[in-house]
Amino acid sequence: MHRYTIVNSFGRERFTGNPVAVFFGCDDLDAESMQKIAVELNLSETTFISSPLNGGDAKVRIFTPVNELAFAGHPLLGTALALAKERDVSEVKIETGKGLFRFSIDAVKEQPFTAYVQMEQPSPVVSRYEHEQELLDALGLAQSTLPVDMYDVGPRHVFVGVENIAVLSKISPDLKKLAKLPNMAALCFSPDDEGGWRLRMFSPAYGVSEDAATGSAAGPLALHLATYGMAEFGRKVKIMQGVEMERPSRMDSIANMVEGKPRLEAGGYAYQVATGQYFI
Repeated sequence: MHRYTIVNSFGRERFTGNPVAVFFGCDDLDAESMQKIAVELNLSETTFISSPLNGGDAKVRIFTPVNELAFAGHPLLGTALALAKERDVSEVKIETGKGLFRFSIDAVKEQPFTAYVQMEQPSPVVSRYEHEQELLDALGLAQSTLPVDMYDVGPRHVFVGVENIAVLSKISPDLKKLAKLPNMAALCFSPDDEGGWRLRMFSPAYGVSEDAATGSAAGPLALHLATYGMAEFGRKVKIMQGVEMERPSRMDSIANMVEGKPRLEAGGYAYQVATGQYFI
């Protein structure tokens, strides 16, 4: 038997944000069992907490319905809230496949199961995406407003800019074509009407046709925008995702350059919606 909780990440009102199932006390589970649980629950990601090995407060493994991820934003943000509630702390260091990352958790007093969580994110490996035309064809787009670059933070995010929200909302990708592009997520973005940005994510390669909140892409998007003069380094970038799925999710991100290397952070609200016991 394993206790678990479900947390909606990057939201604070009912039926907003992106859900993640967080399992406690998983030292006895192997990767095969974790993968099968993730398939059975069929959320975009499920996380498994076990004892730390490298100086952190917990080790966390992340599974989509089809594979394991070394790092992912909304699952870890939700896991940080679950750990903070479980251990009555306001900061946790989580060991992931991409290293050790700090999370700060600021509880919302008037909403006892809600907190604002800020996370460190990996420094990405950035490259021009080599299958740009195939990607544009799969998305039904003629071009991108900015260069089509890939940011590898564990999952590999490829950014495609469109002119406005109207164009963004009408994107209906050919998922069969998109699935032929291995190990990547397509992130389509546009400016919104409030000085922020709207985002949509499509990734059949990761078992997710469309994602409501892609936290691991929030920092890279800030870096992408700042690199091409569409945002400022060191200034908060506000991102809204999941609107077309009727799961509005709000993310904040910041990209800094320190000694020539990008330092990324992302944050947002999260709230617990359920707890339970899973009999294995």
